[in-house]
This record gives sequence, C-alpha cells and structure tokens, in this order.
Amino acid sequence: MPRPKKSKRTRRTTVFSGQPAPVSPTVETISAASSSTLGSADRPTGLGDRRLVFGICVFLAALVWLVFGRTVHYAFVNYDDSLFVYENPAVTGGLSRDGVKWAFTHTVASNWHPLTTLSHMLDCQLYGLNAGGHHLTNVLLHTASVILLFLVLRQMTGKLWRSALVAAVFAIHPLRVESVAWVSERKDVLSGLFFMLTLWAYVYYARRPFSLGRYLCVVAPFALGLLSKPMVVTLPFVLLLLDYWPLGRFQWTTVRATLRALRSLFCEKIPLFFLAAVLSVVTFIAQKGNRVGLESMPVTRRLSNVMVSYGTYVREMVWPQKLAAFYPPVSTVPIWQIIGAGALLLTVTVLAIRAARRNGYILVGWLWYLGMLVPVIGLVQAGSQSHADRYTYLPQIGLYLLLTWAAADWCARWRHRRVALGGVATLILAALIFCAPAQTACWQNGESLWTHTLACTSDNADAQNGLGNALFLKGRDGEAMVHLQQALQINPRYAQAHYNLGNLLHRMGRDEEAMVHFQEALQINPRYAEAHDNLGSELFLKGQVDGAIVQFQQALQIDPRNADAHYNLGCALLLRGRLDEAIVQFQQALQINPDNANSHINLGNALLQMGRDDEAIVHYQRAQQLNPNSLEVQNNLAWVLATASQAALRDGRQAVALAERANQSAGGENPIFLHTLAAAYAEAGRFDDAVRTAQRAMVLAQTAGQSDLAGRLNDELKLYAAKLPFHQGSN
Repeated sequence: MPRPKKSKRTRRTTVFSGQPAPVSPTVETISAASSSTLGSADRPTGLGDRRLVFGICVFLAALVWLVFGRTVHYAFVNYDDSLFVYENPAVTGGLSRDGVKWAFTHTVASNWHPLTTLSHMLDCQLYGLNAGGHHLTNVLLHTASVILLFLVLRQMTGKLWRSALVAAVFAIHPLRVESVAWVSERKDVLSGLFFMLTLWAYVYYARRPFSLGRYLCVVAPFALGLLSKPMVVTLPFVLLLLDYWPLGRFQWTTVRATLRALRSLFCEKIPLFFLAAVLSVVTFIAQKGNRVGLESMPVTRRLSNVMVSYGTYVREMVWPQKLAAFYPPVSTVPIWQIIGAGALLLTVTVLAIRAARRNGYILVGWLWYLGMLVPVIGLVQAGSQSHADRYTYLPQIGLYLLLTWAAADWCARWRHRRVALGGVATLILAALIFCAPAQTACWQNGESLWTHTLACTSDNADAQNGLGNALFLKGRDGEAMVHLQQALQINPRYAQAHYNLGNLLHRMGRDEEAMVHFQEALQINPRYAEAHDNLGSELFLKGQVDGAIVQFQQALQIDPRNADAHYNLGCALLLRGRLDEAIVQFQQALQINPDNANSHINLGNALLQMGRDDEAIVHYQRAQQLNPNSLEVQNNLAWVLATASQAALRDGRQAVALAERANQSAGGENPIFLHTLAAAYAEAGRFDDAVRTAQRAMVLAQTAGQSDLAGRLNDELKLYAAKLPFHQGSN
C-alpha cells in the first residue's frame, strides 16, 4: 500500500485566547481578515527593492521640499509667533539650564508643551531670530514624519505603493500647510515625528510582545510626543486599532473571545493610557484661561459643531478650497447641516463595522479619523475658532489609508488595475502639487495671511484685527485703523482689538482716545496684562505717576514675567526717588530679558544715584555693547568715568571720547551733553576746554529755563577755573 504523504507544515495566525499572539517578522503572516493582495511586486525584497524603497523616500522628501521649501524665505507672522518665539525672552535667549527649567514650569498662551518650547529655544540658539531657520526646522521635521509614515505602513502591511501614496498625500495636502508653514505650529510637526516613531517601535514590539526593552522603546517616543503636543493622547487608541489591522494580533471570532483579546491588549497599554490621562489633566488645567464656558457655548451647540466639523474636514480633504488661518465661530448652524452630518457619521460608522471582518482597514481608518480628532473637535472648547486646518495633521492619515486600500482592493480583479490606479494616483498628486504651493504662499507674512483669510471668510473679527495689527507693524497707520475699527464693528467686545487700536492711537499722538480703548480692553478682560502696562504708560506720560505705578503692579500680578511692566515700574519708582525698589524692578526685567539696553541704562542710573558707581559702569558698558549708537548711554558712561568718587573708576580720556561723540551726534547745542563734556575735559586736564564748554552749557540751560542745571554748571565752572575737576561726593 502506498504510504500517505506527510502534509507540509503551514503557518497560521493565532487567534487571541487571553494573551497577545506574537507577530511574525514576515508580512505573509498578516491576518486573513485584514490582508489584501496586490501581487508579489508589492512585497519588495532584495537589493533592487531596497533601492526602490530608498528612491521613494527621496521622492517623498522632494515633494515636501517642492511645496514647503519656499518657506525658508518667509517671515514670522503676527499670529502667536510673537508669544512662542520672537517676543518671548525665555525662548530668544536660546538653550540654557534656566531655559529648560522654564519650559517645564511655565505655559505659553495657555499651552504646556515643554519639548516644543525647547525646540524653539534651540532654533534661537542656532538661527537667532532669522525666521527662515525656524521654518527650515518645521520642513525637516515634516519630511522625517512623511518618510517614517511610508516605512511604517510598508512594514506593517507589506504594501509598497499603497504606503507610498498615503505618505505622499499626507506630505503635500493643502491641509498640511498650516502645520508646516506656521512656526508656532512646531508642536504639530514635532509631535508628528514622535507619533511615527512610536508606531515604528510598536511594530517592533508586537513581534515579541513580552520584551520590556521593546516596550520601553514604545513608551519613550510616546512620552516625548505628549511633551510636544497633548493631542497625541489618542495614540494608545490608534495602537489598539492597529492590533486588529494590519498587525493581526486578534480577530473577531466569538464575542467572548474578542472581548478577552481586547482586555488583554488594553491591559498591555495601561502605562500608555496612564501617561495620556496625566497629560490630559495637565492640559485641562493649563488651558483654564483659554477654555470657553458652557454659558458661552452650551452643550447642544458644541455637539452640533462636532458633527458639522467632522463633515467639514472630510469636505476640505476632498476639495481643499478657501482654507483659512482662522474660521470664526458660527452662532447658529442650519438644522439640515446638523442632521446631514450626523447621518453621514452614523452611516459610515455602521458600514465600517459591517465591513470590518473582511476589510479591517475600513474600520481602522475611519475610527483613526474619528478618534484622533476627539481632543480638538470642540467637546472641550479652547479658543473661539469653529475648526482649524492644523487639527487634521495626524487624524486624516486614517482616511488616506482607508481610501487607498479600498481603491486597490476594489480594483484587485480588474485586468488594467495598475495602469488605472497609477493614473489616478498621478492625477491626485498633480492636483495637490498645484494647490498646496498656492496655500503655502499665503503664509509669507502677516499681511498676506490675514488678507487671504478675509477673502475666504466673512464677519471675521480675528482676521480684521490680525490684518490691522500687521499693517500697524509696517507703519501703515491709516489702513490699520480701518481694519481695527471693522474688527470692533463685528465684535465690540474684542479686547485685543481695543488694545491694538489703543497702541495705534498712541502712536498717532491721540493719547486720550488710546486710554479709552485700553480701559475698554480691561473692562472686557481685567486680566489683560499688556493693557494694564500700556494704560500705565499713558498715565506716566500724563504725569500721573502714582496711577501708573498701580497699573504696572497689576500687570505684574497677572504676568510676573512681563519684562516691559518691570521696566516701566522701575522707571516710575526711579522718578519717585524709590531707588531700592526701582533697582529691584530693573534687575527683574533683566533676568527676563538680559539684552534690553534701556533696562541696563536705567539700572545704571539708579545705581549711580545710590553711589554704586562701579556697578553703574558695568551696566552702562553692557548697554553700550547692545546699542553702540545710544547717545544716552554714551553720555551717562562718560559722566561716571569723569566724575566717579573712586579714582580707580575714572578715565578722563575715554570720558572725553564718549562725551564728544554724544555731543556731536546731538548737534552740539544740548546743555546736558555739554555739561558732561565739560566734566570730561576737566578730568582729562583740559581745563580751558572745560571752562569754555561749561559756559556755553550754562547759557543754553538758562535760555531753556533749566535753572537747576544752570546752577550746577555755575558751581562746577568755578572748579574748572581753579584747575580742579568735578568729582561726585568730594567737591
């Protein structure tokens, strides 16, 4: 009798029974419920295929550079860039031990993302305030994320061309522009990079799921992602989706077995969920001042906005037109839009669940999109925007994946599928290459950004305010006035618009009107630190020094790191003769912004009045380094070098050089500069020049009604006539 043949041993995908099943390193072991075949060409191996993968990576990088490379020539924009970068002294100082401490202990614009803040510090260390360097970092981070997405998808699914198309669409879709071309959205591209690294590490871990070292490789980038932007709190949820498809770590069999498998996978991710929960609480606390209360936006309105926003993001993905930096809130949404959006969400969700057994990518892609948007969909509203392009950065990857895999599977039996699918993919990328650069160009500067936003939206007070402020910064006061007034017509209780209009009116010399708008801003928002500071400045200029001191102090109670308020308060206290308090304020201003020349000058003035000449010289010299052309610092430094009470501090030759330069630059007719020059000549032994200069200064002082200065010059003139210099405290 013939002997029966031994059956060949076949590989099987293990169904979960309480513990996660290891995933084989080869792509052939992907679960049948989740796999879809295009042919052997989609499973590259060998040297030639590695070159193909490398070539695709280069192509993806070229796509990103084609669309976003131009941003290295763009400026900062007046949309949070000042808060996060160029007017934030803690950031502009570069990386330091104190800077690291500050990043982890402070929020910026009600956001706590210390790693993102550190990245801005590093950019300032490398590029200073050259905006092009900051843009370059964003482009490089996005490029890295795009390439990693391609490699991770290919590693998980074994599908080369599908993975490449998903990554390419993610790379250059116009909805990506806000995240990449806006320096302040560094948090998107940085957290996106750690998101991709976490996915890569998780695929590595899933092949040997009980390895502590591999698990830590998952936890580490996830933690860094959370420190970059809290929106990645949904990543553990995404990993659960990937367990089903494409990793095939469990299948739907019986309800009991499925629940047991889900419980095991969930327990595996408890540390990740714990980190996500902690960051959620921290973020909720940090955004306390930026959250919109239920009285302003009730639950029913939030839920309607949630449904409409989900639909809006899908529409913008398919037809990315009229994309704007800020979409104003909508007070009422037509009921048909709410019903239509809700019906669409429910229908697609039901269909995705029904299709999950055969085509797991449909459910995974759809839930990826829905789930990742939850933190920013508006259930907890932070800010007044109705939605934002940047929120789609990572969530829409799920939709790209769903549509790409579905198109490939639907055409799997078609004879000409490769030509057809290749043609469609080419058309899609060509359309994106055409649209995305036009959207990118809107972010060249503040004026172009807000002009485009106004063209895409209506009744947009934020855009009117932004354009008005951008024009104000360019010195185009008349145009700025029109837009700021329009912002207040749309929203009369817009505190920032009142503040900006107050600044504009002050520059135009209309101080009474400026004060009205600063006061209005404070009535709307009593905790508006900058408005308190500017109102204090207006009072100071009107001679109401005590009232100014109160406003400066209130500004500092709200924002203790407001360097301008510390400086202004120091000036007011100095004028009142409260020298010790003034010195403290100037010192605190310099701790926040060490490179402020005016703070060094006025601290030097206060120290000089206290008789601390040596310390005053240090600050005058630092001020001179920061602003070599400052007449005030040249004059003050010359004075102390000529008249210091300690002989070791005096330097007549240098005093003369500084005083002559200041006097010449001032026109030679200013009695204050001539006063200093006379003292310098005397210290240098040039008493005839000292006498002649002091006489001229005394005549000018008397003509100008400066009797105190004239009296001092008369006393000093007697010393110079007697061949004696004037020294503080000894004459």
